[in-house]
Amino acid sequence: MPSDEDEMLQAMGLQRIDDLFADIPAAVRIPKIDLPDGLPELTVVRHVTSLLSANRTMAEMPTFLGGGLYDHFVPASVRAITSRSEFYTAYTPYQPELSQGLLQALWEYQSLICELTGMDAANTSMYDASTALGEAARMAHRIHGGNVFLVPRALRHNRKAVLANYLNGTGVEAREVDYDRGTGMLDLTKLEAALSPAVCGVYVENPNFLGRFEEQLAEIRALTGAVFVVGVNPIAQAVVRPPGDFGADIVIGEGQSLGTAVNCGGPLLGIFACRQEHVRKMPGRVIGLTRDVKGHRAFCMTLQTREQHIRREKAMSNICTNESLLAVAAAAFVAVQGSNGLRRLAAENIRRAKELAASIDKISGFTAPVFNGAHFNEFVVRYKGDYSAVHRGLLARGVHGGLSLARQLPELSDSALFATTERQKADDVNRLLQALEAVA
Repeated sequence: MPSDEDEMLQAMGLQRIDDLFADIPAAVRIPKIDLPDGLPELTVVRHVTSLLSANRTMAEMPTFLGGGLYDHFVPASVRAITSRSEFYTAYTPYQPELSQGLLQALWEYQSLICELTGMDAANTSMYDASTALGEAARMAHRIHGGNVFLVPRALRHNRKAVLANYLNGTGVEAREVDYDRGTGMLDLTKLEAALSPAVCGVYVENPNFLGRFEEQLAEIRALTGAVFVVGVNPIAQAVVRPPGDFGADIVIGEGQSLGTAVNCGGPLLGIFACRQEHVRKMPGRVIGLTRDVKGHRAFCMTLQTREQHIRREKAMSNICTNESLLAVAAAAFVAVQGSNGLRRLAAENIRRAKELAASIDKISGFTAPVFNGAHFNEFVVRYKGDYSAVHRGLLARGVHGGLSLARQLPELSDSALFATTERQKADDVNRLLQALEAVA
């Protein structure tokens, strides 16, 4: 009985697989790749399952790791919507008029992001918050012309690294502004000293890397005429005034918390929004609402500033692929939660963080939170001794503790950034507290 391969070769009038590559000169062909022969599917499944069994999931190991992604509950309705083939298999709509459903979903996403941030326009997303920050810095340079972009010294290392890559070759330098040792917020005295006519943009986060709400947005805006860029946590935005109220020009953020599971670190969703006067200099794509020739409501690709579609010298960015499926998930998540549900979720995260910090603070040897003032769902914990030993002790007891800050902020080498969400059960919190008492 001929194999499927034999039948396909016969249909093409070929004898061997190698005949498919006969047009490639022999001199440029590579020899056979040294790979083992294929295995039956059942054998592969058993092998991969054995490899995966070494992993510890969040369900098995309570995780309080801050400084990255957040384990929020994703309703089944969000997964049901994003599992529809119209969304799940769709790529960037190069023929947008044929993708009305996807365009409407992205338009809804843009509208919700504008409402959360107080901005006039949002694009259909970036890869993540780090790429959004890099694009924001370049956009600030295009708007202002200066060659210095100020960022907080207390900033996630991955965002610093991506920002450095984005500014490479632009002539723009990223300079850091230190934080206040008492409040954890930006040090306004040092910010004022760093400002100059060469500063094209100032970036701050609310809440910031240390978990503190940045309560000085109005003061920072008043200090500078440069482009004001604010990084946000979209869930926290449900209970704080939007950056637009404080005169922000650009708002970015990580949208993973809106309907996307942690998934071993990705994929992520970069939020990017700006004021109307800056729209033409914004990277990415914008979906608009219009009328078709019959007067029916319709959606269209309104703006795309990539060099593939416009003259290169007028392009704003090379970025093209966005995170459409995750943007759809974010829109579905916010719609399912509703405004009241999103506020309740944000308030619950604040309450849990406050209670957890107070409980840790009662354990001998620990101080929490280290910084005074309001926090969202993260806070810094200080230990009287070597925190790395605490971290190892927690792992040995089946609990993942906070992010050690020694690598990012040496003066906080005895501290770690803890995070909590609505997902952690009382038993999880008790396991953490008991483990901390045991290792202290």
